[in-house]
Amino acid sequence: MVSEVLARVDGVCGELVLRRAGPHHEIIANGVFLMDTRNGESERLMVTAAADRMPPGATMLIGGLGVGFSLRAALTHSRVGSVVVVEREQAVIDWNHDVLGNAEVLAEPRVRVVHDDLLSWLPSAGRFGALCLDIDNGPEWTVDDGNASLYGGSGLAMIDDALAPGGVLAVWSAGGVDELAGHLRARLTGVEVLEVPVARGEPDVVVLGSLPG
Repeated sequence: MVSEVLARVDGVCGELVLRRAGPHHEIIANGVFLMDTRNGESERLMVTAAADRMPPGATMLIGGLGVGFSLRAALTHSRVGSVVVVEREQAVIDWNHDVLGNAEVLAEPRVRVVHDDLLSWLPSAGRFGALCLDIDNGPEWTVDDGNASLYGGSGLAMIDDALAPGGVLAVWSAGGVDELAGHLRARLTGVEVLEVPVARGEPDVVVLGSLPG
């Protein structure tokens, strides 16, 4: 299927491209496919699995707006009191408001969208009942070195500090998470690795665990 380029902009991570392929939209960063509107099953699983375990009524933080699958899933879960979404690319926020059709969801009173880099914003942001990370294509396939540091020792320590007692960390990945799961088992309880089959290639993966409460 031939894709039509709808927008091409310079972003924080380099060139961002929004394409339309039939009824679906795709976002590309520096030539690397990041996300599309075709399914979203694994993104929704990341949120619902975290929400099932988070303290009821707490705030969920979502790192990465994507095409809105995660945010929509959070708003339908009874244990989620409010949602903060941190997205560093203004173009992604703008496309969600416009072409991707998520303006009504973004305007929900329980939603706050923060245009910032999660790495610089999180240390002074307080504590959350759940932190769901959908950054690039996962810990082993990041667009830049800054995002890769999120999954190292200092990044995980920062995440620990941002979780309330009993809070949940959930990470989405398009590839293996063995190394990350090992790090999380040393810091969190009840670590699980959930797989979602895809049409081609490795399954999408969600890894999650809870901070002792």
